[in-house]
Amino acid sequence: MNVFDTTSTILVTCPKGMPDILADELSGLGFADIHPLEAGVETRGTLADCMRLNLWVRTGHRVLLELARLDAPGPDELHRAVRKLDWQRYLGVDGYFRVDAVIRDTAVNDSRFAALRVKDAVADHFNDRFGKRPDSGPETKGVCLFLHWQGRRATLYLDTTGEPLPRRGYRKRPHKAPMQETLAAACVLASGWPALARRNAHFVAPMCGSGTLAIEAALIALNGAPGLLRDHFAFMAVPGYDPGCWDALVADAEDAENPGFHGRIIATDHDPEAVEAARHNARAAGVGDFIEFGACDFRRTDVPAGPGIVMLNPEYGERLGDAAQLGAVYKAIGDFFKQSCPGKTGFIFTGNLKLAKQVGLRTKSRRTLFNAKIECRLLEYELYDGTRKGE
Repeated sequence: MNVFDTTSTILVTCPKGMPDILADELSGLGFADIHPLEAGVETRGTLADCMRLNLWVRTGHRVLLELARLDAPGPDELHRAVRKLDWQRYLGVDGYFRVDAVIRDTAVNDSRFAALRVKDAVADHFNDRFGKRPDSGPETKGVCLFLHWQGRRATLYLDTTGEPLPRRGYRKRPHKAPMQETLAAACVLASGWPALARRNAHFVAPMCGSGTLAIEAALIALNGAPGLLRDHFAFMAVPGYDPGCWDALVADAEDAENPGFHGRIIATDHDPEAVEAARHNARAAGVGDFIEFGACDFRRTDVPAGPGIVMLNPEYGERLGDAAQLGAVYKAIGDFFKQSCPGKTGFIFTGNLKLAKQVGLRTKSRRTLFNAKIECRLLEYELYDGTRKGE
């Protein structure tokens, strides 16, 4: 049977704090038997299903198709078990592959050594049968394998993604400390923007930086598949890959786009270089005509009347002395919310809850998300006319 038609466990990885958002994405794409984990979501499907996930998922990092679960008390047992697998199904003898590994509580303490044992086992399998072996190395130009090894249980996956999904391909000018694309998408999805976009509401992103929040909001409003921005995924190197199937998925995604969104998406920053970078990135993402850019202090951002989202990602003040200076900025955000954003829902994404107290408004909700290893909060504020003050 063609490996693209074989059903197995699919693991879509994501940062901690996002699995419930990712699970909703998978459910919306028609997947059932969904199991959120600490840093990912499991479901069932085929390699063909993985192709569709790579095209559509906004908050996942990698789409992994389980190949085998192995008993591996040590590296030699891991090597023997991997060597016995039917590797011709997944890799050509003249092909190229790479191996990544994550280990925990194993007989070895170096993930690179674990990956090397898998690589050697695959090479030995081909040498045994053909007298030659595929090339291997660190590049993602060929088949990608992923090993998760904990205790004596090793799970080997086909990494169908290659370069992680956050690398959409549109951020040509990252500017300073850009928000990762999947994190921005998680913030936008968690805000309730998809439902508001269907009502032609507005999305406003002051302090836009390189524009990631506004771009992800535009892609969601237009139902634009984020995978359309990339031209290569690791599944394309697997034997049996049919470019015509991928072309059909791409055509369906293009047909599903909704250019009829009539709300306003506004992105501003006080730094003209940031605004120019954001404008360039939006054009690369194909949404440049749907975002209004402006260079101004966030307090001078044009906030249109009507329902919508206002989302800011201010600095956290990690460097010595920054926190005192930024306290006034956070207080000004609270004043901006009260004075310029009545009827909207306000959001602040921050890694500094002490600074967030300076906003001076009661939060409606607090969601924990991670920016790399920094534990952050997406704070929600319901902004009434004459917003009520609280904690």
